[in-house]
Amino acid sequence: MQTLFRQLIPICLVMAVPIIPFFLFGNLIEDWISQVENSSWLAGIVILLLSGDIFLPIPSSVVSTFTGGQMHWITGTLVSWIGMNIGAVLGFWFASKYGRSFALRFSQEEDLQRAAGLTHRFGPGFLVLARGVPVLAEASVLLMGVHELSWRRFLLPIILSNLGISLAYSAFGHIARKHDWFPLAMGISIGVPVLLTLVVQRFVKIKAESPVADSDTLQESELDD
Repeated sequence: MQTLFRQLIPICLVMAVPIIPFFLFGNLIEDWISQVENSSWLAGIVILLLSGDIFLPIPSSVVSTFTGGQMHWITGTLVSWIGMNIGAVLGFWFASKYGRSFALRFSQEEDLQRAAGLTHRFGPGFLVLARGVPVLAEASVLLMGVHELSWRRFLLPIILSNLGISLAYSAFGHIARKHDWFPLAMGISIGVPVLLTLVVQRFVKIKAESPVADSDTLQESELDD
């Protein structure tokens, strides 16, 4: 459990970075944003940020929620979706071209192993399950690229899962803005991925311990015989 919390600390810190200025300089940021709201500049910035999600610790949930709060939820969903798809495609392409050495530059060995175990259990559908989980989402994309999954099998789950995530967070941000609890929504957009990380890591731990427990039970049964 201590190891789990040590892994979550940097995730929380990275995802909190966009929120801190909002709480400290909220009015100034609101005034600046109002100048580019619904403009191509804001859309371009969001797409650029999410396109680098594989290579940089960009919290896509926070960015998508923020985008939905500044644009109409349909526009925000589209912009977020485009950016997330570009980021995933770039990561997959680079990993398939340059192999495991490239993947290890942007993901830890243990994260790739964890993704490999879950991929073995769920297949390419794991791409969908992992999209909302920090670190594991990126590791799953890189792993699929390393193992040279076909583009057809990669693109469909990625496009659909990115659409669902973009829609959920953008609509959430849009609703929060209309009801004047946008800062709270930004905080929630940090908490949800962290909670998903806890659930997934707990699930992986239980699955990893199950074969050991079954093996011990079998050995005890053999001794009794």
